[in-house]
Amino acid sequence: MSSTSTAPPGTPTRPPVAATPSASAFWRYWSASAISGLGDAVTSVALPLTAVSVLHASGFQVGLVTAAGFAAWLLIGLPAGVLVQRLPLRGTQIAMDLLRAAAIGSVPLAAAFGALSLTQLAVVALLVGMASVVFDVGNSTFLPTVVPREQLTARNSLTSGTHAVNQLAGPSVGGALVQLLGAATALVTDAVSYLLSAALLRTLPRAAAPDRPAPGAAPSVAAQIGEGWRYVTRHPVVGPCVAMATSVNFVCGALMTLTPVFLVRTLGAPPGLVGLLMATEGVGSLIGAALTPRLSGRLGSARALLVAPVFGAALAMLMPLATDGAGLLLFALGNAGFAAGVVVLSITTRTHRQSTVPAELLPRVMATVRFVSWGAIPIGALAAGTAASLCGTRTALWAACALTAVAPVVLLCSRVRGLRRLDELDTPATV
Repeated sequence: MSSTSTAPPGTPTRPPVAATPSASAFWRYWSASAISGLGDAVTSVALPLTAVSVLHASGFQVGLVTAAGFAAWLLIGLPAGVLVQRLPLRGTQIAMDLLRAAAIGSVPLAAAFGALSLTQLAVVALLVGMASVVFDVGNSTFLPTVVPREQLTARNSLTSGTHAVNQLAGPSVGGALVQLLGAATALVTDAVSYLLSAALLRTLPRAAAPDRPAPGAAPSVAAQIGEGWRYVTRHPVVGPCVAMATSVNFVCGALMTLTPVFLVRTLGAPPGLVGLLMATEGVGSLIGAALTPRLSGRLGSARALLVAPVFGAALAMLMPLATDGAGLLLFALGNAGFAAGVVVLSITTRTHRQSTVPAELLPRVMATVRFVSWGAIPIGALAAGTAASLCGTRTALWAACALTAVAPVVLLCSRVRGLRRLDELDTPATV
């Protein structure tokens, strides 16, 4: 994509891909992400179950813990892109892994001494979230440096597919660990995964990280943030896609709060079964990741982006219909279907940004996108927790699933509806 935007003198730039992409560097990058992702998936079950089963938290309190984890995007989401551009990428990622390991590790330690509290869970969730903000922006920025542009869709599908496998295996393992060891103790798995990830990232060459800017050469943080913000909000494709992702993530935040409460208290499912049911998200994600290259190739990226949210919204409506016994299959099918649609959206829009956004803007664009869209997750979590306390968990789940219809409407009201490929509207953008 051509662009009339240029970086101010002295601003460091990162090439969209490394001069000689290293396959071994990619696989080490992938392994680190896969290992820490598996630990994250275990925590997605263990942390809310710790609040529910150990601290007997209400739906609203579970919502607070969930919201704390994603509130970090609202707090540091925009500056994260500047930090990633200015700091050594490899060292920053390692530091974020170590911080997350220490925070998560404090939970089983406090539980062992009988000192665990809801406040600590919220603080841990916030610290892990803040570290993850920086780490995730760095990861999204790092991938194009080790993968040729023509391989980005395939590699993004692979990383999303790996995430899907983690979402499939992690909750199942997490549920089993919670049942065998207790919710708090199961979190040790996540702490170890971050340490292993840090060890793998330590083996990456320093050349994979961006150069530090010369002292005093870079523009102000506010100016750099403003460039990324204007690019996102003015772009005819990136802007509508961010609006769509924001609506989807609001629902995701709501489901993160409602799912454990709904399965445990409304349907009476034991922890092991809760893990299996939450793992169906991974099944859907894996299917979505596998189908995305074919859908984009056959329909075109823009048309795939229009079809996926309609499919996901239709199946999501099965979740609140679930009952105990065989009726749990409705929840499993709805959870998997919604996740499949979300993954298609994620891979397609991420690949478009990585392959078309100017290199000097990519970290800030990624951070802006995450700030806006992921910032909706804690809002959705709090709204769902409040609705569950006032109206009941099943009613709140109905409302959340009904909101999945917003995503396709957003795209249909934009210029994307007339496209076959997203890059057809990649026109020069001023910042």
